[in-house]
Amino acid sequence: MHSLPHDHTGMRIKRLRAERHLTQRALADLSGVPYSTLAKVEQGVTAASPHIIASLARALQVEVATVTGQPYMAELRADELDVLVQPIREALDVFDLGADPEITPRPHALLQADAEEHLVAVRAGEIKRVAGELAGLVLEATTAAHAAGARDPWLTLASTYRTAYDVAAKLGYQDLATIALARMDWAAQRASDPVVGAMGRYMRGLTYLRSGQYRTGERLVQVGLVDLEQADAGRERDVVTGQLHLGAAVMAGRAQDRTRAEGHLAEAERIADQTGEAAKVHWLTFGPTNVRVHRVSVLAELDEYGVAAQAGKTIVLPREWPASRRSHHYAELARAQMWTGQLEDSFANLLRARKIAPQQARYHQTVRETYSGLEAAKRQLPDSFLSYGSWLTA
Repeated sequence: MHSLPHDHTGMRIKRLRAERHLTQRALADLSGVPYSTLAKVEQGVTAASPHIIASLARALQVEVATVTGQPYMAELRADELDVLVQPIREALDVFDLGADPEITPRPHALLQADAEEHLVAVRAGEIKRVAGELAGLVLEATTAAHAAGARDPWLTLASTYRTAYDVAAKLGYQDLATIALARMDWAAQRASDPVVGAMGRYMRGLTYLRSGQYRTGERLVQVGLVDLEQADAGRERDVVTGQLHLGAAVMAGRAQDRTRAEGHLAEAERIADQTGEAAKVHWLTFGPTNVRVHRVSVLAELDEYGVAAQAGKTIVLPREWPASRRSHHYAELARAQMWTGQLEDSFANLLRARKIAPQQARYHQTVRETYSGLEAAKRQLPDSFLSYGSWLTA
C-alpha cells in the first residue's frame, strides 16, 4: 500500500489520459516517453522524472502542476499555510494604484532591513513565518516606493516581490510565482537597475523550466544576459551572470541538449573561478560549489544518474550556504541515487533534506517523486521510511 495518497503522479497521468480517450501507446507516441516507462509510471512502480512529466504534460495539453498535483492543498491546510497565500496575492494586485492614503510607511532603512531579513529567512526554511508577514510588508513598501519615487525604495519593493516569488514557488503556487516576478521586473525598471532586472529574468526562466517550456526559459536567460551588459562591471555583475549561465545549463540539460548545457556550465565555471564563493551576493549562492552542484543536476537531467550520484557524493557544501539550497541539493542527490538503485543512500538524503529545511522538503516535488520511486522497494528500507511518507501527507 502506498504511504503517499493514491492520487499520485502516475494515477493523475492515467486519469488525464483516460479523459482524453488515449491509450498508453498513443500517449507514449505523442509524448516521446517510452511505452514501458509510461506504463510503470502510471502503476507507481517508476518515479516520473521532470523531463517525463513535462513531456506528458505537453502531450496532454495541461500544465505541469496539473500532473504533479501542486499545490498540495491538503497539506497546506493542515499546516495552515493556505490562508496566508491570498493576502500575498492581494498585496501584489495593488502595485500600480499609487500610495495608499491609509498606510504610513516606516523610514526606508527599516523597510529595507525587513525586506533583507525576509530574503534570509525564507532561505533558512522559515516559509510559514515569512508568508505570514509578507503581505503587510509588500503593501507598506508599495506605498513607500510610490511616495518617494526614488531608486532605493523601488529596489526594496522589488526585494519584497522576490520573496513573494520564493514563497509561492516553494509552496507550489506557480501562477502566483509568475505574478510576483512580473511585479519584480516592474519595480526593477522603475529603479533602473539592470542587475535586479536580469535576476528577475533568470527566476522567470525557472518558472518556464518547471513548466517544461525550456526554449522560452532559455530565451529569458539570454535577455537577462543582455540586460547585464548595461550594468557596471564588477563582482555583482559577474555573480549574476554566472548564475544565469547555471540556470541555462539546467534548462538545456532538461531539453536533452548536452552541448549547450556543457557550454553554459563551462562559462559559469570560468566566472566562478574569478568570483570565488559568493553565497551572499543577492543570496544566489553562486561560486565554484554551486557550479559543481548544478553539474550534478545537469547530469541527472541528461539521464546520467550514476555519474550524477557519484559526483554529488563528493561535494562538500559551504557552511554559509542557506538551508533551502542545501536541502534542495540533497533532494536532487536522492533522486539520482534512487534511479541507480542506491536505495538506502537515497532515503538517507531525503532525511537530510527534511532535517535541514522541513517546510521546504514537505512541498518539494523532487522529494515527493523520489519517495514515490522508493516505495516499490520499501521492504529494503528501514521502518522509518513509512513514517516519512506519513509526514509528507500528514
